[in-house]
Amino acid sequence: MEYQILNTSTCLLVLLVFIPTGLGICPSSCKCSGNDRNVDCSGRNLTVLPQGLQDNLTYLNLSFNQFVDLDHQLTRFTNLRTLDISNNWLKNVPAHLPKSLWELYATNNNIKVLQKLDTAYQWNLRVLDVSRNMVERAVLINNTLSSLKFLNLSSNKLWTVPTNMPYNIETVDLSNNFLSQILPGTLVRLQHLTSLYLHNNKFQYIPDKAFDQLSQLQVITLYNNPWSCGDPQNIPYVLQWVQGTAAHVKGAPCAEQPWPSTVPAPAWPTALDSSPMIRGTTAADREVSAPTRATKAHKQFKAKESPALVTQRPERPLPRPRSPAVPQEAAATRTVLLQGSSEGNASLGPATASSTTPMTLSITSGMPTNYSRVPHSTTATFRREEAT
Repeated sequence: MEYQILNTSTCLLVLLVFIPTGLGICPSSCKCSGNDRNVDCSGRNLTVLPQGLQDNLTYLNLSFNQFVDLDHQLTRFTNLRTLDISNNWLKNVPAHLPKSLWELYATNNNIKVLQKLDTAYQWNLRVLDVSRNMVERAVLINNTLSSLKFLNLSSNKLWTVPTNMPYNIETVDLSNNFLSQILPGTLVRLQHLTSLYLHNNKFQYIPDKAFDQLSQLQVITLYNNPWSCGDPQNIPYVLQWVQGTAAHVKGAPCAEQPWPSTVPAPAWPTALDSSPMIRGTTAADREVSAPTRATKAHKQFKAKESPALVTQRPERPLPRPRSPAVPQEAAATRTVLLQGSSEGNASLGPATASSTTPMTLSITSGMPTNYSRVPHSTTATFRREEAT
């Protein structure tokens, strides 16, 4: 009888020692539910994992604590579905997380880089939230995270939209970063994307065809970006895409400014402009028109001035004309009024030595239309008027 009692007490003692670790008893610093498989240890100022956590946990909340490093400490929870390690002092996503994870929340830590091994084997992961950290670079491996639906990298220090995002993703939040560029092909595969948040970044324009493959997009935010609304070369794509998309656009670029289509595009040289003929014609159209008008006006002004200049010339002897000739240009007749003294007229011959009467001289040059009525020689005309 005593032997049986001793055996029974020994068994009870063994059960009391091993049941907390084998079956799992809720740690005193945590709250548990669902047969102790849902454990909430948030806000306890913990620096290490509490004792007594059973291996078959499905939900574990370690947020608002003082954890600095959790590498290799969570691998044993092979049934874990949801892990919340937000609001700690972690410098990286814990290494060797269980592959059974569906949701991972690591917001508001000190994570600077999202390494490729952090998500390389998370085939079941559906939600990844690494917002409000200091992530400058997010490296994702192609054809991984095949089950991911929600990616939150907002409020970080990203400069470029991450590449190799999983093709089945539906929601991407990249707001409140320093994004200024989208590399070619970054969004091409995201044909299931329904929500894209790009507000509060540094975008000045969106590259051509960057959004063309987002056929399922329903919501996109673009407000609070320094758009280059006056850039006629780069900004038109996003403006035209906003007008044509069926998605709901929050914060359309340049909504309060005129379209750059009203701004004339600069006349950049083309291959045709290398021809001398085209260069000459375009230059004449653009530059020579103003000087040509000025030259014509100058000529007209001088034509009006010429009679006055002739009559106001000082009196001087008229030189003897040269041998008669018939020019080939159009005829022109000029009349010169000479008021000469006896000295000036003495050189003309004896007949004009004592003449003080004003004399009119008509000089005809060129080939007039009424050639038969005009004297054939300027010399003959001169002598005839001299005799008169």
